[in-house]
Amino acid sequence: MTQQTSGAPALRVQELLALYGARSASAAELLCDRHDPARIAYHVVSPDMSVRSLTYGELRQESERVAASLAALGVRPGDRVATLMGKSRRYLVTLMAIWRLGAVHVPLFTAFAAPAVAQRLRASAAVMIICDGAQRCKVTPGEPNAADAALRVVTTGPLADGDMGFHALLESTAPCPAPAALGGNAPLIHIFTSGTTGTSKGVVVPLSAVAGFQIYAEYGLGIRPEDRFWNAADPGWAYGLYFGVVASFATGVESFLFEGGFSPETTLGMLRGFKITNFAAAPTVYRSLRGSGLATTGLSLRSASSAGEPLTSDVNEWAVKALGVMVRDHYGQTETGMLINNHHHPDLDRPLKAGSMGHPMPGWSAAVLKIDADEPAPHGEVGRVAIDLAASPLAWFRGYADDSAKSAEKFSADGRWYLTGDIGYVDESGDFYFSARDDDVIIMAGYRIGPGEVESIILTHPAISECAVVAVPDAVRGEVLEAVVVLAEGWTPSVELSEALQTKVKREFAAHAYPRRVHYLDALPRTASGKVQRFVLRQLLRGSPSRSPT
Repeated sequence: MTQQTSGAPALRVQELLALYGARSASAAELLCDRHDPARIAYHVVSPDMSVRSLTYGELRQESERVAASLAALGVRPGDRVATLMGKSRRYLVTLMAIWRLGAVHVPLFTAFAAPAVAQRLRASAAVMIICDGAQRCKVTPGEPNAADAALRVVTTGPLADGDMGFHALLESTAPCPAPAALGGNAPLIHIFTSGTTGTSKGVVVPLSAVAGFQIYAEYGLGIRPEDRFWNAADPGWAYGLYFGVVASFATGVESFLFEGGFSPETTLGMLRGFKITNFAAAPTVYRSLRGSGLATTGLSLRSASSAGEPLTSDVNEWAVKALGVMVRDHYGQTETGMLINNHHHPDLDRPLKAGSMGHPMPGWSAAVLKIDADEPAPHGEVGRVAIDLAASPLAWFRGYADDSAKSAEKFSADGRWYLTGDIGYVDESGDFYFSARDDDVIIMAGYRIGPGEVESIILTHPAISECAVVAVPDAVRGEVLEAVVVLAEGWTPSVELSEALQTKVKREFAAHAYPRRVHYLDALPRTASGKVQRFVLRQLLRGSPSRSPT
């Protein structure tokens, strides 16, 4: 049986779908220009806790100047423009400038190494990348993209040959084109998500999807007009971008962006010093706060939310006393936005159950299907978490960009069900529970890591004959990535080799995605058809130590 919501929430879904799905819908108008120019969009906080505020009037003026410059450089509606930028005022202005032209934002996580950046630029056919000076070394200028067009580079740092300086964009006096009004079906974001095998997959997000992002902000996060909102997730990934930046712009809530890196001390400093009332972060953040032993007095929190990985009950045992509120677990995906939540909004508020992801969000209808059949499983039976598309007006994902085979895997044969790839069950009261991922994707500290991408890099080392990457439990990050390798003839296990493999992944893929340990086996466990049995490896790594020097 699917789970649905009716009444006032359902009416709100239809209202927002009409707004963001209209044929004349304009991203810049809806996310910026319609707000009071004097209203604060963001407080941008530097690592030393000094703050500079950005009003909607300033956001409009600065994004108009950048948009005029981008238009003069040839950026047109539908063009992909990538960002490789840290959290900053420049980043917020850049996004709005891209959308003002009707161009499409391609977010790139700043921890990615050059090869991962290049793959996403080519796959998205980006015509331009705007990057921080510190990230410039990861970009090859003039390299053709998938459409055989030369890539233009705009940077905030020193200029290489052919580069354009970001500050020059802000100094434009050219007239800005009227805000593009391309309608709800027009693409807004072209983001990449990791899978089990192969390269990352492109997800094209239309403007109409913002209806679901705002529904989550209102009902899932329970954002109120008077809130001071901080989503601590990195906007290089879906949760931080969809439900930090875009949801903030959609609702007009007063929001915060912290330019520094994570630490328990700075997180508490932000929460306390800026009187944050509504906070969202990965479970890793809450576990780190708990483990720090720091005093948590003087907070103003009304709502605390968690997403990106399952929230364990021990976090709330601590949070009630330390934060003064319970942390509510929320579940979603890059391909859909948020789906199932322990909602904060009073219309959907229910007593929390330990381990439960909650109930489907307004606009979505969810079920657990049997493992071996596309039909709902009985209550309590573990099966495949799925979305009933016909009963989910907020559904917008139609498949991965230029990957029909992977797209087909996400839908049932009759097209009724979107298959999340996750395993779980639903109880008699309609609460959903997460059990496992059936695609072996690793979620570490809220970051989604495809083992195939890491394995493909490790396998290029001459010492490695076979490789499998799996997740093992970690008290702070939830999971960490570990590699199991089979050596080529003539090589032996060593600490030096393990460190070389870790460094290789950091340099060629992403700094956050390296294996914390490297294990050496004589052979990988496989099925009769030759598929690696990752569950066997996980059991092995959680049990007795394997032959490993690290």
